[in-house]
Parts: sequence; structure tokens; C-alpha cells
Amino acid sequence: MNKETKISTRVPGSGASFASERSAGKIKLDSFDDLFGSNDEQIVEIPLEDFVHFKNHPFKIRKNEEMDALVASIKEHGVLVPGIARLMSNGKYELISGHQRCTASGLAGLSTMPVFVKELSDDEAVLIMVDSNIQRENLLFSEKAFAYKMKFEALKHTGSKRVKGSTEEIGEELGESARQVQRYIRLTELLPELLDMVDEKKIGFVAAVDLSYLKKKEQKLLLLAMKELSLTPSGTQASLLKKYSDSGELNSAMIELILSDEKPKKRKLTIKADRINQYFSEEYDDEEIENIIYQLLDEWKKNQ
Repeated sequence: MNKETKISTRVPGSGASFASERSAGKIKLDSFDDLFGSNDEQIVEIPLEDFVHFKNHPFKIRKNEEMDALVASIKEHGVLVPGIARLMSNGKYELISGHQRCTASGLAGLSTMPVFVKELSDDEAVLIMVDSNIQRENLLFSEKAFAYKMKFEALKHTGSKRVKGSTEEIGEELGESARQVQRYIRLTELLPELLDMVDEKKIGFVAAVDLSYLKKKEQKLLLLAMKELSLTPSGTQASLLKKYSDSGELNSAMIELILSDEKPKKRKLTIKADRINQYFSEEYDDEEIENIIYQLLDEWKKNQ
């Protein structure tokens, strides 16, 4: 063990302390013991420089108000909820749970962070990593997409009796329908540039799912057309793109044709009564006024 590593026997996660940091980090965990172990387990203080972030970690670290609150909490109380890590062959520690806390600890001026060091297989580590982050608020579409996919694959490998890797079971655990889980996983087939647009809400979720069925070459052609035309596909257009892709007829010309299909603009026009009353006496009813206006507009249109 690293000579700078210190062993602590303090017990975290009970009462107000756990609630305080969970509130600061806005992370909801179904079972503390399931993720972090029993209360008599020792905690190890690891230097921040010895942590290696989890491979393909799908959850982004954002320096926002949530992070500011977590930093403030750590400055005042320290890290109340330990992370989880596993020892690597090179002497570093792969951080499985606690990436937000690790970043916040550095911003708060700390040099170490408490963690439980566990012996875990790759799939077990993935399950803990996803379950300890998936309940966070304001997750991006891309974060949920890759998290669901990673959990789905890990459960298939482990052959868990509790969850067999099906989207139905994952949906039950995470409060989503099986179909919705499948849709999120489909998003991982999008090119990064398109997935970024989904996160930025430039492309709708349902449209993005349809676009995920396009071949990578077709997605590249779509990106070029979108840039050239300064357009993004609507749900209807994305469905058409998928249809032509399925039939093998999707090419640059077809993509541009579909994207260029102009949608009728919704008009919100209100004619004020006091303006109309200037032209019609009280003997005209509403229907008569409307008909006269249409007649005048027809004449105006003919003269254009």
C-alpha cells in the first residue's frame, strides 16, 4: 500500500452527515450498505493524485451550482460519504464511485479523499459505478444512454439472478419502461457530433432514436447537409431518413431533399376590434365583416 495512505476507522453514512452530503451532491442511493459495504468496514484516505478515473465513465463532471454546493460542504465538513475504488496493478486506485467528490475535494483544497478499497471484477465495478450515479438530477441524454448500455452489458456478463440483463428488469430498477431503456441504448449508435446536439436539445429525443439507425456513413452525410443547409431534422424528417436508409436509398441528394422540406409556419394573428370598428358601422355583424375582409384580400392578392 502507498506509504502516504492512511487508515481511518471512522464510520460514515449515518444520520445527518450522510443526508447533508447527499443533499449537497444531489445523489440518491437506494441502499448505502449495498454500494458502500457494512459500517464496520475500514476507510482508506487516498491521495487525490493516486486516483485514476473509471474507464469510459459516462457521467460528466460539471463545475456548476451543484459542484459549488458540494465544494462548500466539503470545506465545512470534509468528505462525509466515502467513495469506492479498487487497487490497480500499477499501484494507482481506479475510482469507481465518487468522481464528483474527488473533483470537489481538489477544489476545496484537500489532498486526499476517503474511499472503500474493494476487490471487484470489471462488471461488478460497472454496476456500482452506474448505480451510484444514475439517480443524479439533470443527467444528459448521452450520460443515461451510455450508463444504461454499460449496465446492460455488465449484467449479461455476470448472469445476475436479481437482474438478468434484460431491458425490462433494468427499466424496473431505474423507473423507466423497457422500451425507453432500449431507446436510450440506441442513442449510443449516434456519432458524437449528433449526440451532442441531442444533449443540447437541438435534435429531439424521438428523432435522435430514428437517426441512430442510420449507418455511420449516412450520419456523416447528414451532418454535412445539416451544416450546409443550417437545418436540423424534425421527428417526421428523421423517420423519413430512417425509412430511406432501411431501403438502401439514402444518399446526399435524398438527405438534402428531406431536410429542405419546408414546414408551414404557424401564424398567430389577432385583429383588434377597435381597429375594425373604424371601417364598419354597428349594422354589420361579425360574419358580414369577415366576408368583406376576405373579398378585399382576394382583390389585393390578384393585384400583387
